[in-house]
Amino acid sequence: MTGESIVEAQHFFAHDVPRQSQREMLSDGIISLRDGGFLLAAAPTGIGKTAAALASALEVTNFYNKNPTVPKIIFLTGRQSQHRIVVETVKQINSKLPAGLPQIQLVDIIGREGMCEVIDKSTGKCGCEEDVAESARKSRRADLCEFILSSPKHVDQTVKEGRARKICAWATARSAVRDAHILVCDYNHIFVESVRDSSLPVMGIELENSILIVDEAHNLPDRIRSGLERRITERIFQRALSDVEEYKESLQKTERQLDLPPSKSLEDAVLLEKQIKSLRDDGNLRRWFERKTSENRDSKGDDIRIDTGEFLGLVASAIESIDQDGTTDWIGRVRMMNSRLHSVIIEDDDDIDEDEQNDCTRLAEILEICIRYRESTALALVFDNELDEPRVTSHLLDPSVVGSPIFNECAGSILMSGTLFPPTMYSEILGIPEENSSCKEYLSNFPPENRPILIAGDVTSKFTERERSYSSIRDHIRGVLEGTKGNVAVFSPSYAMMERVLNDTSDWTFGKSIESESRRMTKRAIERMIASMYERRHMGGETVLFGVLSGKLSEGIDYSENILNAVVCVGLPLPPPSARQDALLEYYSGRFGRSKAWKYASLQPAVNSVLQALGRPIRKKEDRAIVVLLERRLLENRVADCLPKSMQTIQTSGPHRTAERVKRFFEMN
Repeated sequence: MTGESIVEAQHFFAHDVPRQSQREMLSDGIISLRDGGFLLAAAPTGIGKTAAALASALEVTNFYNKNPTVPKIIFLTGRQSQHRIVVETVKQINSKLPAGLPQIQLVDIIGREGMCEVIDKSTGKCGCEEDVAESARKSRRADLCEFILSSPKHVDQTVKEGRARKICAWATARSAVRDAHILVCDYNHIFVESVRDSSLPVMGIELENSILIVDEAHNLPDRIRSGLERRITERIFQRALSDVEEYKESLQKTERQLDLPPSKSLEDAVLLEKQIKSLRDDGNLRRWFERKTSENRDSKGDDIRIDTGEFLGLVASAIESIDQDGTTDWIGRVRMMNSRLHSVIIEDDDDIDEDEQNDCTRLAEILEICIRYRESTALALVFDNELDEPRVTSHLLDPSVVGSPIFNECAGSILMSGTLFPPTMYSEILGIPEENSSCKEYLSNFPPENRPILIAGDVTSKFTERERSYSSIRDHIRGVLEGTKGNVAVFSPSYAMMERVLNDTSDWTFGKSIESESRRMTKRAIERMIASMYERRHMGGETVLFGVLSGKLSEGIDYSENILNAVVCVGLPLPPPSARQDALLEYYSGRFGRSKAWKYASLQPAVNSVLQALGRPIRKKEDRAIVVLLERRLLENRVADCLPKSMQTIQTSGPHRTAERVKRFFEMN
């Protein structure tokens, strides 16, 4: 790329002077996007990847030429904190634009539940505009739309303003996207089909005319997989029947009150009731669940893989005798039943957990997924008896079946993360066109002496050697806790290991308060925990956080203000044996070959979990913290090859040596 192009792009750069890595990423982004291509950027924290990605995309769109075909820039992120960073970055860009260039317009949205106060699931409407006349509604929406586009607003500002005006912030923000240059939203708007089909047309977005910026892109494969993960238990049929009966009775009551003849909806509800009763009472289905329960208990693991076609065939057979308007095709029978299941709407029960609501939709969704992938090896159905209840779960093995069509259709993309490593692996897993993609690793701007990384050569979490290592693991942690002046985070490979470490170290935390993660911790509880750590430091106190690798505390939280002074990562969080993991290894072996299968399915994701955790304490150039990795396998060639080549590490031979290095680090800093 010419130097002239970089100068032009700096019109859209949020800072005065780009750092070297930013300059490289800015150049690579423009080159890739101009050809409708893809940049996969392994960009460490602190190089300013958000500013570089936005500047690249804005330069390529030429939005200031007022061309009606100017691409939309869709910034995809799963974190509220990143929403704010994008909004503030665009504000900075606008403040630096030369005279004569129009201001960049941005819309920031989250899910409807987060923007509307109350949503009536029986009608699909919210109460945001209750008692507002139609003429006033149009005027207020127009005013709110103007407010949103006047300058970049975080979604919280939009929601607050919408409630003050008694107007729906969610609906207004979606309509404002048509006139915006940048949309900031969650991955789901692009990578979940049902959300994409319902949201993009309303917002006037065409995927083929959109540039995608995917933040924290190392999470994208699992986010795509989770979009097709559904779980049902044997009791699904009884619970769905209860929902159908409630829905049918509601229709009957309404039609009696209005003196109406039986509607098509009521006829469908009566037929659906018969179908679900047949499923509940079917002897073949009941015996199948019993047989799979027995097979699972006899197996060496906790779960078994089941045949998708067999499961669908049992469902289709159970409803075969119910009138289906002459439909003889078994797939057609199941799909017609699914359509009726989706029509069932029941009143919300505040005493029921959200995950337990409307089992009709739950049943329909897993059956639809099974039908779509019934002849594909990319989907695995797994049976287990967790909590002593037979359960079936759908697992998408190959994110590229969702990702590849999207990336082939869009106008180009930048995928970036501090742990998008190696970027070529993510390119292959997501199905990004190889001939038009650029995979780059950028150097960190942080002085390595500000974050020394120690790797212990005497301990491991490897299952066969874990017990022999445990006393040394405990002593390493004790040395870090004793020598650290400030807050410490200790991340373990599992909750069981975390609880053991917590119990064994709680008597000698050297005056530090203890906070620990739990399996089902809410976002609000996490926020309270982190806030209390900041408050405690303000009062002169110190904290030790206990969490798990790939958990809520080790990923996705911005520990600002150098709040963490030391991080300890225990072991390597390789996935435990399971039917799902076996299916993934088998699938990847067929797609990538055996040499890559283990790395892509198990080893690299585990290493990247460690990389995510060790990146938590250093968020800007001036921050200082020490990192201790308690896993000797990280020194082995095949595992060390999974680490960034630029990462400098120091081997520590034992707990005493670790304690000395930690003490010296804080004496020097």
